[in-house]
Amino acid sequence: MNKQDITLLYKYNQWANAKILNAAASVTTEQFLAPASFPHGGLRGTLTHTLFAEWIWRLRWEGHSPAARLKPEDFPTFDALRTRWAEEEKRLMAFVDSLTDERLNSRFSYKSTQGEPYERILWHTMVHLVNHGTQHRAEAAALLTDFGHSPGDVDFVYFLNEM
Repeated sequence: MNKQDITLLYKYNQWANAKILNAAASVTTEQFLAPASFPHGGLRGTLTHTLFAEWIWRLRWEGHSPAARLKPEDFPTFDALRTRWAEEEKRLMAFVDSLTDERLNSRFSYKSTQGEPYERILWHTMVHLVNHGTQHRAEAAALLTDFGHSPGDVDFVYFLNEM
């Protein structure tokens, strides 16, 4: 993996997240808080989980292994979640900008939230994070569509068409 490719992938991730968040800005508070049968619950839970993954993986890549998780209750409103996400996005993209090809292909160590140690190649986990986000963006998109606020297509090729 090289820096140019990972940067493109993370710009796609940023674009796709923005489409979901822009659509979510139109839901009511009741819709934002409503439960659902997805693994992380409704829209708030699904978006919180997606944000949590971006936060914890960035910290792991920077040499920290937090045991704490972000929880839906940390975000009583959509605006609170969106504000926190904007802060994390800046940090995540700064990390991506700082990478070198050598670093992308190097190994790093971290601990899971349960304290289990792991060692992985950096770019493998970076691709994992974007792929993980795709799953949860699809869940959020389904909820948003049911609420009458479809985010539209969030596929990689649509991102490329807009570049």
